[in-house]
Amino acid sequence: MSAPVGTLLSERYRLDAMVGTGGMSTVYRAFDTVLERQVAIKLMHREIAEDSDQLERFRREARAVAQLNHPHVVGVIDAGEDGRTPYIVFEYVEGETLKDRIRRCGRLPISEAVAYAIEIARALGAAHARGIVHRDVKPQNVLIDEEGTAKVTDFGIARTLDQEGLTADGRVLGTTDYVSPEQALGHAVTGQSDLYSLGVVLFEMLTGDVPFHGENQVAVAMKHVREELPDLQLRRPETSSALAAVVDRATEKDLQRRYADDAQLIDDLEDVLGIETARAGQSTGEATAVLRTLPARSRRRLPLRTRISAPVAVAIVLLLGAAVAVVLLLAAGNTERGTGTTAHPHRPPGSTEVSVGRGAAHDYDPSGGDGEHPEQAAAALDRDPNTSWSTETYRDGLQKDGVGLYVDAKPRVAATRMTIRTPTTGWKGAVYVAADWPPTSIDDPGWKKVATIDQATSATSVDLDTAGQAYRYYLVWITDLGENSRVQLAEIELFRAAR
Repeated sequence: MSAPVGTLLSERYRLDAMVGTGGMSTVYRAFDTVLERQVAIKLMHREIAEDSDQLERFRREARAVAQLNHPHVVGVIDAGEDGRTPYIVFEYVEGETLKDRIRRCGRLPISEAVAYAIEIARALGAAHARGIVHRDVKPQNVLIDEEGTAKVTDFGIARTLDQEGLTADGRVLGTTDYVSPEQALGHAVTGQSDLYSLGVVLFEMLTGDVPFHGENQVAVAMKHVREELPDLQLRRPETSSALAAVVDRATEKDLQRRYADDAQLIDDLEDVLGIETARAGQSTGEATAVLRTLPARSRRRLPLRTRISAPVAVAIVLLLGAAVAVVLLLAAGNTERGTGTTAHPHRPPGSTEVSVGRGAAHDYDPSGGDGEHPEQAAAALDRDPNTSWSTETYRDGLQKDGVGLYVDAKPRVAATRMTIRTPTTGWKGAVYVAADWPPTSIDDPGWKKVATIDQATSATSVDLDTAGQAYRYYLVWITDLGENSRVQLAEIELFRAAR
């Protein structure tokens, strides 16, 4: 039975409004009459308080969360008992739950969903570092405050890892829409279980729906045990393969293949946020705030305007303008002497470089079908030798016919030479061309082999046997990694006969 609004607990906390209720407790917005501030109070149901095990779980929540001082965890302010009714006092968060936001907005913007996942993972990392497992990670237990920041709450079934649990063996705790396979089976629950649940929450933020539905909670739980999550990119095609890979790894059934700890997941999520922001060209909402906290390795992927403040941007524009003016003046002074153009070191005589846009590069993985870092493809055409497209990592060799990267030289061009710059030398492969489309198999007659790469150097140039025929697609096909576990392509340059 809940307490009536207006009740004064311990002669200090006035219950102003009920904001939620659950199986163990009811949550109220309340007023601290001593410090004169709003708080949230979780009041344990009296009938539950009579159960010593349940009462101990409730007290344990207060002790567990009181240990946490983290910007993305709803903090515990006080705890006590009023007569026979225990309560916990939390900071009051004005806003909505993440579940409410998903219901209201549907699918969240990709970068915003990743940003929230980072904040939740950081909160869980702080808890796991103290040996505390949340055990019920779900969007209903994530509050979004007025500034858009995520805060994890309701450690009501949390348990420390070094303490014997009070839950009978085989009993399943948690919400089955997000429950990990091991938790559904009543097995040992660790921090990896929270990461699985977070992976499901991220899936819901991106798609607007949970991955599994069933006739009852048990049916849903068994789907988490037996079925793979639906393909994220089929549900939301604009998501990158890098983001899909994070969701897949977070929700692995096999604990050996799932993220081992929060740090690994956070690292990948931070990289993905950089990738997604770069793809979008801008950031909005909470993603903007999280971007400021990214480490340098992730921030380097971002568009320049998202990495610098407005005053700095203005200063850069002014400096660039001045520099351009100086260059123009110098150019005007040198006109009579004739500076000419710098010869390309790998351009054969009588040829000219083919101009293609950064978006013309695409990964090619017909055997695996799971992609080869498509989000990095543009790096092979960006004129920056410090950035590269990379194959996946293969510890035991390719174990497939090959993988590669192709350039779309639309509408078509009769290229005569290709130069490939790579920081990973010694690999072998070939160059193929196609006229109308990239065939789905390297053995398809639509592909024509026009050059062999016997052993790649840092700058490999090969003549292309196109016999003057114009082709649209030019594929660098990697068949042997050499001594590398992966191959990186920093730049691909195409040349044709000068007109």
